[in-house]
Amino acid sequence: MNTREHETVKMRGSGDISYLGRTVDGMIWDFMEEHQIPGLTLAIVQAPYIPRVVGYGLSDDRQRRLASANTMWPAGPISQAFAAVAVMQLYEDGALRLDMSLGELIPGLPLSWQPVTVLQLLRHAAGLPDYRLHKDWSAFAKWSFQELVDMAAEQPLTFSPGTDVAQSATNFLLLSEIVERISKMSYRDFVTKRQIEFLGLRRTCFAGELERFSHEDLSEREQVHQLFKRDSTYIDPAEPAASYDSAGTAIPRTEPSALKGFSDIWASAQDISFWDIGLAGNILIHEPENRALIYAPWQLPDGRQVPAVAGWLFYKHRGLMDIKGSVPGFSSYLSRFTHSEELVCVTLLANRDGVDFTNLGRRIAGAFGDLLSTNYDDNKLYLFEGQFPVRETVQRLEQELKARNIPLFAEFDHGENAEKVGLSLRPTVVLVFGSPKVGTGLMQADQSIALELPLRIAVWEDAAGSTWLAFPRMELVATDYGLTQAPELPKLRSLLQELVRAAGNVYK
Repeated sequence: MNTREHETVKMRGSGDISYLGRTVDGMIWDFMEEHQIPGLTLAIVQAPYIPRVVGYGLSDDRQRRLASANTMWPAGPISQAFAAVAVMQLYEDGALRLDMSLGELIPGLPLSWQPVTVLQLLRHAAGLPDYRLHKDWSAFAKWSFQELVDMAAEQPLTFSPGTDVAQSATNFLLLSEIVERISKMSYRDFVTKRQIEFLGLRRTCFAGELERFSHEDLSEREQVHQLFKRDSTYIDPAEPAASYDSAGTAIPRTEPSALKGFSDIWASAQDISFWDIGLAGNILIHEPENRALIYAPWQLPDGRQVPAVAGWLFYKHRGLMDIKGSVPGFSSYLSRFTHSEELVCVTLLANRDGVDFTNLGRRIAGAFGDLLSTNYDDNKLYLFEGQFPVRETVQRLEQELKARNIPLFAEFDHGENAEKVGLSLRPTVVLVFGSPKVGTGLMQADQSIALELPLRIAVWEDAAGSTWLAFPRMELVATDYGLTQAPELPKLRSLLQELVRAAGNVYK
């Protein structure tokens, strides 16, 4: 089904900011309610402009601060992209080669680490254990470089360098150290000088610098927001967001040294958008062949294509790339469609961790450019563009089901069945699976929901070669059967989303 009404790009300034009859505001509010997100900021780029920056809800629930264009949030794993730019700037300066090894650059590292190259670190192809998995590591404690290295060094390599890909914070800790040793500056100062100050980003900094941004303490005040009347510093302030757990206790900010080079930047959504515009051309990294080294798919020695570098994930639809993830209390997402007909970027930052904005970000992009739509009915289906061919995606999905002890009841290969009767169909597979314990509970409430069970995920290849994973939106299923309050349905919705993300993405 093709749901696009026309092939034109929505012009800047159009009053129609909607997708399939849903406004951007409506989609975001529904999403925030579904995921219990207190506050969120959205920024849209239609390069070189940022035509829309909007805050929703509260950036600080306790102090009742509104999420705004100026709210500063943890950029989370988007910070990797700042680190990658720093490395490439040193490369373009002629101060660093990408084939240099850790043995050359950082003396004293474990012997098995020494052959790892700078490029393998950037590509998460080093095989180095992730220090975040160590039992003693905490995101809220201060760590020295050597302490984190020692934690990672307790485990063997996860694979031989250059033969596979697995995201590891250790890789970017080492890259930040290399930047310091080559530039003779602190990592923070180098990135601040060459990116933050260079682009004039007024609401971007490293986590340890947040106190230099003035904002009122509203926790004990009866009359709030009064300082702006006598102190211009508090007019249009940059206010760091806050996050709280289910008991209302403030979640501490992550310690900068705990995630150095990996998740240590704070920024407003608008600043991240400005930065991404600079990254899209030759402002930050000058030569296109150098940008391609870290912003394009590449190939492993065994021939496998890797659609991921430096935290970025690459897809086939109109040059789509995104980078996303969480730190305690917060989630972040940045996507960009790089097709020359329309450069559109979507930034989403929020004070709830574990939130994947991929599907929402795709629908928001569709509201700003018809060419960016999925071509399917996003109102009925949860759609996720995968990074692998259909057969590999199906295998990854089967592995995820097995790892979770979820029984796979059937697998229907419609492309293969079509071929048997002399017809042609692009790869299309449906997996049928489920848990009788959960399903039985739903059928006890309404036996007719047996028509929707077991669960199904479809995987197919579209005409452009993109791989899609999809399942029915569970909130619609709940409404159809009068089971909107059934405790099982939100769990099933979360499970299905986790499965398609794990099967469709390089980074789990």
